[in-house]
Amino acid sequence: MDAATAESTPLTLQKPELQAQVVAALQRVLPPESLLWTPEQTTPYECDGLTAYRQRPLAVALPASYEQIQQVLRTCHALGVPVVARGAGTGLSGGAMPHERGVTLSLAKFNRILKVDPLARTALVQCGVRNLAISEAVAAHGLYYAPDPSSQIACTIGGNVAENSGGVHCLKYGLTLHNVLKVKGFTVEGEPVEFGGDALDAPGYDLLALAVGSEGMLAVMTEVTVKLTPKPQLALCIMASFADVRHAGDAVAAIIAQGIIPAGLEMMDKPMTAAVEDFVHAGYDLDAAAILLCESDGTPHEVAEEVARMEAVLRQAGATRLAVCADEAERLKFWSGRKNAFPASGRISPDYMCMDSTIPRKRLADILLSIQEMERKYGLRCCNVFHAGDGNLHPLILFDANDPDQLHRAELFGADILETSVAMGGTVTGEHGVGVEKLNSMCVQFSAEENAQMLGVKRAFDPQGLLNPGKVIPTLARCAEYGKMLVRGGALPHPELERF
Repeated sequence: MDAATAESTPLTLQKPELQAQVVAALQRVLPPESLLWTPEQTTPYECDGLTAYRQRPLAVALPASYEQIQQVLRTCHALGVPVVARGAGTGLSGGAMPHERGVTLSLAKFNRILKVDPLARTALVQCGVRNLAISEAVAAHGLYYAPDPSSQIACTIGGNVAENSGGVHCLKYGLTLHNVLKVKGFTVEGEPVEFGGDALDAPGYDLLALAVGSEGMLAVMTEVTVKLTPKPQLALCIMASFADVRHAGDAVAAIIAQGIIPAGLEMMDKPMTAAVEDFVHAGYDLDAAAILLCESDGTPHEVAEEVARMEAVLRQAGATRLAVCADEAERLKFWSGRKNAFPASGRISPDYMCMDSTIPRKRLADILLSIQEMERKYGLRCCNVFHAGDGNLHPLILFDANDPDQLHRAELFGADILETSVAMGGTVTGEHGVGVEKLNSMCVQFSAEENAQMLGVKRAFDPQGLLNPGKVIPTLARCAEYGKMLVRGGALPHPELERF
């Protein structure tokens, strides 16, 4: 088959014919047990953690070696067929949702920790290694991997790299980008590629920063060299209650203003604390309008001093109740509620849409009050949990996906939160990625020229647009249609939308 015929195939063949062609081609490079294509086999892969949107792929490839990954990529590239890389499927923005005329490339079998260097404080791991498994493997050396997303028991390091994940301790220890030295993988053509290096700095352009957070758009990542952090001698957590969200938001800003960088600084509103307390019994104050979890870690002397300083700031900011964990068990108990916010929400609603935006810390109370108004406007409940220290919001909109009207209202509700975040000086995403969930809201955040520049970067790596197409970067036509939809739906458009 010549190149011109191959490139036109996905456009000219009907889906059953295309599937037959793709499956036949992949059967030549993969063993039978590593290729799925029937509806029963591919349905489990139809979505990631964002279950509101689903699509079955033509086939699911489960390679077991780097050579097989190369062969799958080369085969799909020759056919002009899209490829969507997938890790554990815990993402919340639809970044791993399949392409209906493409192949899902599952990297689940690449789950080995290849090397641990305790002296250099690094570990070389395959992309399918679970986040928490890294810390478990290096615990004997007094080390751990600092980024700790709430799904760390299941999410993979490859997915963390794709989304630049953070976690409750990202304020002090940084996001994935700050804890990775090198990433290796393959281009869409199946050529080996490497970003970063084993040293703290790599020659040439900083392509590592470009690769981390690229959401599977530029290359398929297979190996990651992560930085390891020494375990602190002591960690203590303060649980602070507030009678209103304004005081809680002001307390966050006051802590940072005092030059204190807590190991963790999280905020939950009353509906969220009620949901998680009923689930894990963490000892939360159910009378509080909002609670803060403020953690300090380091040497015993450092922790004692920092906890005392934070308690003073919290009291001055209007805290109605303060509790400092008595020991490590109680510290983990305090955090268990925050770590289980998402599953707790799943117990009280058939579905939820977890948003992810970032605002200036001083606007935390403003956005919470705005969300309360949106609950009345759209007739849906919302539970809120924030990485308050860096202004990263995770509102969980509760709805029933079996009701098309509720799904539509949830989409408008989510768009309103994102656009309000932008209007307050923030961004449409913090750590969950854009995927398909925030694709429309990119029209609000960025101009047509800026989106075109981002598309230019993608084309430099993937000229045909075969890696994870239809996500992250919106088209002009999509932005125009989105502006019309907001007007029809009654959502409050951001001033940027006036151009439509």
